[in-house]
Amino acid sequence: MTTYVEPLDPNDVVARPHRYFRRKYVWEWPIRVFHWVNAVCLTVLFLTGLYIAAPLLAPAGEPYGNFVMAWVRKIHFTTAFIFLVNFLWRIYWFWMGNNYARSGFPFIWRRQWWKDLWRQTTDYLKLQKGHVHLGHNALGGLVYTVFVIALGWAQIFTGLALYSESNPGGFWDKLVGWVIPLLGGSMATRTWHHFFAWGFVVFAILHVYIVFYDGLQYKNGLISAMISGEKFYQEGDIDHDTWLS
Repeated sequence: MTTYVEPLDPNDVVARPHRYFRRKYVWEWPIRVFHWVNAVCLTVLFLTGLYIAAPLLAPAGEPYGNFVMAWVRKIHFTTAFIFLVNFLWRIYWFWMGNNYARSGFPFIWRRQWWKDLWRQTTDYLKLQKGHVHLGHNALGGLVYTVFVIALGWAQIFTGLALYSESNPGGFWDKLVGWVIPLLGGSMATRTWHHFFAWGFVVFAILHVYIVFYDGLQYKNGLISAMISGEKFYQEGDIDHDTWLS
């Protein structure tokens, strides 16, 4: 079956501009790098964390020749520090990046943010196309803040606190050791660390679903944007993130 593509007519572009998509550079390279590094780190941390909590392999022989758990822990801790640096980099770029690096952040003291949150929520509930957001909409930004930023900090503090137990009185123990007694002991801290990890799983499921839903609904190149940085919009669409300026 042959598909014929109608040739572009410049006169039609002028007469009916709303039919055609335009592109705009939205996500700068630091945002895109953060996104993919974060995705890899969370995947590795979750899988290695599951193994540390419930080891699946018990190789025969002496520990010095079969230290699978030691390697898994090393991978987990190394990835955790990469996650920490990447996390701090994203916070830095929140202030240094373009307007879209801050889009969707819950500016609860601004009336416009609450209006945008209500509008986006009702659009999703009605399964209808609403206003265009070239960055994050208010609802997406709120979910991102709760599930990525807040959970990220929770995982960092509980994780470093557990890590500090290997060197009592050391640097990390002095810095974040207070987290363990605050949460009720080592076992309770470990339980919270696991609980927060599953929060990232919930976020990942919601994130993938919404990405595909928005991509099909708005046809804005939402998926490819995290590679190219560019999103698409049509004439007449309104960039509802400009109020952040």
